[in-house]
Amino acid sequence: MSHPGKDAPIGHPYIILSTIDSTNNYAMRQIQAGLASHGTTWFAMEQTAGKGQRGKSWLTTPNQNIMLSAVVKPALLPSRQFWLSATVALACYDFYKKHAGDETAIKWPNDVYWRDRKAGGILIENIFRGTDWLYAVVGIGINVNQVVFDPSLPNPVSLKQITGKEFDAAALGQELCQALENRYRQLHSGGIETIMEEYQQVLYKLHQPVTLKKGAVLFETTITGVSDSGQLLTKDVMERAFDFGEVELVIK
Repeated sequence: MSHPGKDAPIGHPYIILSTIDSTNNYAMRQIQAGLASHGTTWFAMEQTAGKGQRGKSWLTTPNQNIMLSAVVKPALLPSRQFWLSATVALACYDFYKKHAGDETAIKWPNDVYWRDRKAGGILIENIFRGTDWLYAVVGIGINVNQVVFDPSLPNPVSLKQITGKEFDAAALGQELCQALENRYRQLHSGGIETIMEEYQQVLYKLHQPVTLKKGAVLFETTITGVSDSGQLLTKDVMERAFDFGEVELVIK
């Protein structure tokens, strides 16, 4: 296992791009060209083809929000992908809570929520060679100054809507990188148990009844937590575990 102390911190270098298709695509191209190392982060002022989870697009207004991708060397087994996901989600939670307050939460698996509204999302894409997990590209989009959203987005919210303040999105991106670095160091100094505990504690709708959608079927259940491998754990007449993509939380 490599020690992150030998690598540059996340956010070093921090490169601002005026416009790009997607910061994750750009980061992937840079890795493949041998032009990226652990810690390299790209922040986009404008993204023309932003990517969200499960092939969805991430729509955003130019120059208003955080859209960045950081390259990390996970130094974990490929079977531990959820550990990195939880670490990144918790870093985003730390950062967002500092500005938006106590009603911040993580919606499984790794969306940032404020009350019942989506403040940001994470998309991690990986490069493997055989059984080695060489790199992860950690893509993060967080709504900062945008106040008018595409009507197709069900429940967005931004820091400006919550606080009434205008922010310097690129400077906030560097602050987010520091939060990522702090949690990444915690992960690699053996702090995964703490990370998993804290992740569970701030889970959106934990111990509350929710409606889940599986295929065309809606059903009521209660979220009891998340497993070490990232499955959503619920309880109704029986205890269940769901993989990412298998169910969707219906927000009313």
